[in-house]
Amino acid sequence: MKIFAAEFIKSCVTPEQFPSGQLHEIAFVGRSNVGKSSLINSLLNRRELAKVSRTPGKTRAVNVFLVSTSDPDLSQFHLVDLPGYGFANVSKSVRTQWGPLMEDYLVGRVSLLCVVMLVDSRVATDQDRQTIAWLRSIRHNPLVVATKVDKLKSSERVRTLRQTHRVLGLTEGEMLIPYSSVTGDGRDRVWRALRELAGRHPADIS
Repeated sequence: MKIFAAEFIKSCVTPEQFPSGQLHEIAFVGRSNVGKSSLINSLLNRRELAKVSRTPGKTRAVNVFLVSTSDPDLSQFHLVDLPGYGFANVSKSVRTQWGPLMEDYLVGRVSLLCVVMLVDSRVATDQDRQTIAWLRSIRHNPLVVATKVDKLKSSERVRTLRQTHRVLGLTEGEMLIPYSSVTGDGRDRVWRALRELAGRHPADIS
């Protein structure tokens, strides 16, 4: 599958600014500093489309990108980058605004095809597990991706990923996709999963 175009559309700080809902949306969520921007850039074959920062909590709004591909089921869609949860080096007042904004976006959004849940392959937490459980409670079965696998030694990768799978409370049949934004490992698997979902849910949502 080829990426024909990927462009930033807008940052949303209120629900009224969310996309109109005429295209499929794929939302990315994860803890602050999990490598979300790097993964989005890797997935779209762009270097600096999503801004990468070493400061946790840099993304403070719901950022929307328009993506065009060669796949007929995903010919155009909105990629939605949600603010990171957990520690963030911003004021308490800003942090308290994130929760309601994310919940407003995730709850009951008909055009939302999939939530891609990112976890650090080395340090999955109870907060990650609780977020997955909450997503399921609002009828989203997230596609879970373990980032930064290039930082794991080959000898420890299988053991660490099994532990991550267990900490997250995933069942034996539920997928955990290892991903490296450095090497591109896992990129094809993520796209394959998203294309399969899109094939089962045609974008007739206007």
